[in-house]
Amino acid sequence: MLPRFKAAAVHAAPVFLDRRATTEKAVAIIREAARAGAELIAFPETYIPAFPVWAALWPPIDNHDLFVRMAEQSVLVDGPEVAQLCAEARALGVTVSIGISERSAVSAGGLWNSNLLIGETGDILVHHRKLVPTFYEKLVWSSGDGAGLKVAETRLGRIGGLICGENTNPLARFALMAQGEQVHVSSWPPMWPTRRPQGGGNFNNVAANRIRASAHCFEAKAFGIVTAGYMDAVMRAFLIERDPTIAEVIDHTPRASSFFVDPTGEVFGDVLQDEEGIAYAQLDLNRCIEPKQFHDVVGYYNRFDIFDLTVDRTRLVPARFRDEEPPVAEQPARNEARHGGGALSSSFSDSTKAT
Repeated sequence: MLPRFKAAAVHAAPVFLDRRATTEKAVAIIREAARAGAELIAFPETYIPAFPVWAALWPPIDNHDLFVRMAEQSVLVDGPEVAQLCAEARALGVTVSIGISERSAVSAGGLWNSNLLIGETGDILVHHRKLVPTFYEKLVWSSGDGAGLKVAETRLGRIGGLICGENTNPLARFALMAQGEQVHVSSWPPMWPTRRPQGGGNFNNVAANRIRASAHCFEAKAFGIVTAGYMDAVMRAFLIERDPTIAEVIDHTPRASSFFVDPTGEVFGDVLQDEEGIAYAQLDLNRCIEPKQFHDVVGYYNRFDIFDLTVDRTRLVPARFRDEEPPVAEQPARNEARHGGGALSSSFSDSTKAT
């Protein structure tokens, strides 16, 4: 029998651009969800410290101060905020998926849109950086790499996830399917402005997210946890105070929704959109089996003699350094002096030459 458990999709606002306060709020939410019986708790895209919706609202030349503040409030993966989340997951015995704006250790302004899957032991099971920031997100975040395209084998099943628009990428999705993904976490922003009201209608992110989540779950025969951010009054007031003319853009942009999808692509469980809260659903992974009879795209319903996918999961770094080794010419002589010159000295000398 496969696992059955309760999952939580967090539909909540951060404490806007405040990493410490948002971490405290995340801890409180984890505790509330755990008390309600949730064993897997999923937070929205870049929940800490916020989603930079301002990149859609004003030209980049007007947003320098906001980028600086975003960089200051982004977090290191080995920093105190993530350590606090890991400790909470371990203390409660729950698995946590959370979006962060990740700060580079070697660049004061280098940021990634990242997601962490933290196991019930407090260990980071998957550290994924969004492969390609979407549209105006490129003004804030760098491109990630394939190191996080991993599915974690857990007590609750095989858990994977992608961030926002990555759920449109069929190869990224297939990379997770090919690892036997049974639960897919997709994380989203609170809103996605693309047009002014008079411009002919905004991108309907609610419909788009549902289509993408349902498509993936239907193809993978997996459960989906769709967790989206929430724009609270504080965030709205901050943006409008900066520029009152964008109020109509904000107010005419659909608010994202948090919900669950079953292996047939149907939405089930709690649905949240217009109010902050935690959505819950019971996941029975045994329901992933029967639909595999119809089409198993990582099994019999594929042609691996025709299609060949290679995924490079190397973690990219700015540079790789080879420090100069100390001279080896004197080493045999020192060895001979120490050991009286015998076979060990000769062997050491030969291996040095070979190297």
